Amino acid sequence: MAPSNHSSGTEFILEGLTKLPELQLPFFLLFLGIYVITVVGNLGMIILIAISSQLHSPMYYFLSHLSFIDLCYSSVITPKMLVNFVSEKNIISFLECMTQLSFFLIFVIAEGYLLTVMAYDRYAAICSPLLYNIVMSQRVCTIMMAVVYSLGLFGATVHTTLMSLLSFCRSHIINHYFCDILPLLILSCSSTHINEILLFIIGGVNTLAPTLAIIISYAFILSSILRIRSTEGRSKAFGTCSSHFMAVGIFFGSITFMYFKPPSSNTMEQEKVSSVFYTTVIPMLNPLIYSLRNKDVKSELRKMFGRR
Repeated sequence: MAPSNHSSGTEFILEGLTKLPELQLPFFLLFLGIYVITVVGNLGMIILIAISSQLHSPMYYFLSHLSFIDLCYSSVITPKMLVNFVSEKNIISFLECMTQLSFFLIFVIAEGYLLTVMAYDRYAAICSPLLYNIVMSQRVCTIMMAVVYSLGLFGATVHTTLMSLLSFCRSHIINHYFCDILPLLILSCSSTHINEILLFIIGGVNTLAPTLAIIISYAFILSSILRIRSTEGRSKAFGTCSSHFMAVGIFFGSITFMYFKPPSSNTMEQEKVSSVFYTTVIPMLNPLIYSLRNKDVKSELRKMFGRR
């Protein structure tokens, strides 16, 4: 436990998104706007689904959890980043750093598995419509969400526990705008071999398993859609999947680009830019994708604003 005791009193300095003083204020205003849209969009989606009886179905139950997860993991990263834009020294304690890393991992891993559950929901709705209410009962949906959050908690616990056992006796300047795994491993002066192996294994499983499950689900969905004779029926089936497919592509594409490429292929500055996409932009885009491309959501929004 000596490394843990040594590291527990450590303070890190977050280098931030940019070192250029003239960009601090523009970036602050930009990301403040993104965060406000993220909070309003995701919170609005959660409230709309909760109060609209027409949206009380498994698909929207999962969508409300997606909005909750996006809201949470954006809130773990963005407020600290905003403070860093307007403060002289971006200090974060070891405990705060591990807490930020832990909650970020919980929600980002959970989102990957939730998108997988949502793909299975679309598979059940399109391929087995007569059994849909049995296959996706309230009990089944609740169990699925419990598994999603449990997997996120497990992955976060493993990574954070191993990270907390490392010694950080080199530079304490984190070349990033939040406490992520890769920038922290670079600063460690103790062996990170186990951390790197588990990052590859757990990260690979958490990316590959959902991706394969989603691909298989959509293969069956596409096969079922192509058997639908009416053009209107096909269009409606494609419409229920297009928003989810877009969200999946953006999320897993950015995660894969960040963590599963050769270490020498990009600089840390370029990795910061790719990190911005999945930590701040995706949580803002998801409610927009699902609200702008979903007839039921748009209809309920019109009713709500019409009543007011």
